Amino acid sequence: MANETLKTKKQAYDAQVDKSLAKRPERKNLAHDRLYTPLDIEELDYETDLGFPGEYPFTRGVQPTMYRGRFWTMRQYAGFASAEESNQRYKYLLEQGQTGLSCAFDLPTQIGYDSDEPISEGEVGKVGVAIDSLADMEILFDGIDLGKVSTSMTINAPASVLLAMYIAVAEKQGVSPDKLNGTIQNDILKEYAARGTYIFPPKPSMRLITNIFEYCSQNVPQWNTISISGYHIREAGSTASQEIAFTIADGIAYVDAAIKAGLNVDDFAGRLSFFWNAHNNVLEEVCKFRASRRVWAKVMKERFGAQNPKSWMLRVHTQTAGSMLTAQQPENNIVRVTLQTVAAVLGGTQSLHTNSKDEALALPTEDAVRVALRTQQIVAYESGLADVVDPLAGSYYIEALTNQIEQECWEYIHKIDELGGAVVAIEKGYIQREIQDSAYKWQMEVETKQRIIVGVNQFQVEEQPPEGLLRIDASVGELQKAKLANLRATRDNAALAQKLSALEEAAKDEQINLMPFILEAVKAYGTLGEICGVLRKVFGEYEAHISL
Repeated sequence: MANETLKTKKQAYDAQVDKSLAKRPERKNLAHDRLYTPLDIEELDYETDLGFPGEYPFTRGVQPTMYRGRFWTMRQYAGFASAEESNQRYKYLLEQGQTGLSCAFDLPTQIGYDSDEPISEGEVGKVGVAIDSLADMEILFDGIDLGKVSTSMTINAPASVLLAMYIAVAEKQGVSPDKLNGTIQNDILKEYAARGTYIFPPKPSMRLITNIFEYCSQNVPQWNTISISGYHIREAGSTASQEIAFTIADGIAYVDAAIKAGLNVDDFAGRLSFFWNAHNNVLEEVCKFRASRRVWAKVMKERFGAQNPKSWMLRVHTQTAGSMLTAQQPENNIVRVTLQTVAAVLGGTQSLHTNSKDEALALPTEDAVRVALRTQQIVAYESGLADVVDPLAGSYYIEALTNQIEQECWEYIHKIDELGGAVVAIEKGYIQREIQDSAYKWQMEVETKQRIIVGVNQFQVEEQPPEGLLRIDASVGELQKAKLANLRATRDNAALAQKLSALEEAAKDEQINLMPFILEAVKAYGTLGEICGVLRKVFGEYEAHISL
């Protein structure tokens, strides 16, 4: 009877709102209902769908105390020009209170080329730091104790090589691999679907990923061996539901591949991590985080039969949305990033990078990076948002939208399963087309002003280009070329040739784990391009194609 009364009242309320909205037709077709009531969460089961924080299905967070116990890791993404300059930026950020490092690599590094190769011309050090060899990695972390700092490296196709370099630097510092903490992105499937920094075809790429899973489970047990990334899927134009659905589908593919390679799910699943985008719609983003934890927990427990609760946990790093920053009125980006920070914190992220206000125009300046870091610190220490575990739980709207996003996520996962899994869905162009359609719809809404972007399609002002932007000097490329020439002249080239030959032979045998061979080549000061060149010779290169 109570519900019938509530339904009647809701109908009367909706009629009143319809009358009001006749004067504002642009607000009539919003994605969500106008008002949420207990009717919208009638099917919610507390034990099955919510539970307590730190308990299956982790809707309310992966730790019982969340930020009451400790804040999220404040991990600012940084890297530009040479290893020397990036080393100084890392030290500056650590001095300013950053609690973890996050390495950005330049485009040649991301696709496995040395700085002196013709294809690298003009791109050296532009969008990240140039790393050609172990010598560069030694400079990058000079004076930074890798036994005390946690490091994330945004690297995918050549992830095994950069991880080997990091391990080798740590050993030179006297830090054993089992003491290292950090993450490599190592997520190649989203590169095929949304980003493009791939090298090898899917099959050998999946082999390299599972080799890393196996090697780290035995030698680098505290390392997160993959950061399965929805961030770039969202940056390419997906919806919130698509972001988590396509990413979790990729995660399923990685787990499948590892199990087929002979690994026990509980031996590696606890070191898998995810990477979400924090967009502008604060409450939708909160629900996305909550839904993603619930879906992954069910996937790992019910689909893969994982027994260890740590295998069920979706642990996530978050970055604020670069695609939402505007070149127009860049000061407004500070507000956008603050809202996105709030979304990530209320959503329960484990670590966070906040973008800088000038990133729609250039790599961030030191001052802009400090403001971005201070944004996290103010939210942590002054806002009160970290004082309560999952403060929005129980909201009719939050619970209803979490359910809706979860349902949409499952629908996509089932569709991808029907196609044959994420790899096949990517090869057929299905995931790419879904992202493209969503991106087109968003842009059309901006063009027609159904979606307002402040300073872009409304509230514009006349303004001059901002001054003081960070510019990367072209001399960085020449510096890297000189370093490489010196390296090749002073290393033991005969010893290196033996290491590269051993790697080539091992690559031909699918049953051999390549990480030890890559590590040996790295320690002999083989360059990134030389090591990836050997693997290119055996594996070939991926050529993108879309089936329309």
